[in-house]
Amino acid sequence: MSRYIIHIHIPAFPIAVARVRRPELRERPVAVAPLHSERALVLAVSAEARQEGVYKGMPLAKAVQFCPNLNILPPDPELIDRAARVLANKVAYYTPLWEPSRPGHIFLDVTGTQRLWGKAKDTAGRLRREIREQLCLPGVAGVAGNKLVSGIAAEVIALHTRSNSDGVLDVDLGGESSFIAPLKVDFLPGIGPVRKRMLLEELNITRAGEIAALELYRLKLVFGREAYVMHQRSLGIDPTPVYPLRAEPKVTAEQTLTVDENDDRKLLGVLYGLVEQCGRELRRRELFCGQAGLMIRYADQQETSGRIKLERPGFWDQELYEPMRELFLKLCRHRVRVRFLRVWFGGFCAPISQLALFEQTPAKQQAKTGDLTQALERVRTKHGGEALRYGRVMG
Repeated sequence: MSRYIIHIHIPAFPIAVARVRRPELRERPVAVAPLHSERALVLAVSAEARQEGVYKGMPLAKAVQFCPNLNILPPDPELIDRAARVLANKVAYYTPLWEPSRPGHIFLDVTGTQRLWGKAKDTAGRLRREIREQLCLPGVAGVAGNKLVSGIAAEVIALHTRSNSDGVLDVDLGGESSFIAPLKVDFLPGIGPVRKRMLLEELNITRAGEIAALELYRLKLVFGREAYVMHQRSLGIDPTPVYPLRAEPKVTAEQTLTVDENDDRKLLGVLYGLVEQCGRELRRRELFCGQAGLMIRYADQQETSGRIKLERPGFWDQELYEPMRELFLKLCRHRVRVRFLRVWFGGFCAPISQLALFEQTPAKQQAKTGDLTQALERVRTKHGGEALRYGRVMG
């Protein structure tokens, strides 16, 4: 059975979402960039700003020089996350096989759904209209027999949306190589500015079809071990399936600080409070966690994250906090104030019932920790969550 893959693409997704809340920004040059410094880089650009010479990755000060009437928006990760979830709920109605590659980009495998929704191109057009009418998001769609070509088709049609009212580009099965051949090499995934310059300088190559016509040993001059993969991509061959999201059970807590902070003592107090929240939920559900993770977002919207494996599964606050404290001190190296923290615990497993033969002191200490935590929870249950708090949480 032939595969049919649809790629939904919302151009400049952060700007498209912002325009839903602020209609006055429509048809105006808009860019997304941190506002704390003129050395910040542009993260997203609208089509109007692109016509003025502004591009993604340009320094903000230079972008303002190119486009003096540029509307600059700060990044809003929370809003983007909510919009991405709403968009995912919409596409999930058509197929259970959908994969978000990044915000505003979703692959759908509609193979075998012709009797339900009709041809893949008709499905893409219907979904695009629903997204525009119900979510007010302007999108385009690429349809092909694999993820690579459908993604490139969506990117091509996004550049010519105004001249094509349909907004859907369907690549016929078997015509993938002829579709990709005349395109510039940077349409292929894996070819950035450096490799594009090497292809031009070393092999005088500017089109994808020229890569497909070369022998592998010549391509190894530029791509090394990835020469075969890049040759396959230049022919429009991609056997990668659409991977549906895997729901990994987790217990999560997060907090946005009222004031950006760089004092480790106060940040560790916030961290302990989040660990307490997760610990209460773990004990309520009788879950022993074996893994933990932390995400830190700074005032300039940069993020850093990490995960660890706990030496001993558990659900007591003190046991969970110490490894999280070490992870925080390891990750928090960016010299900018912190704005947001998120912790999670997963890897749930059965409790360890085997007692230690020689190490009796840790077992006794664990019992004391458990008794103290249970006593605190009894008081909080009776008199409220703020009745007793650790000093470190008070900051």
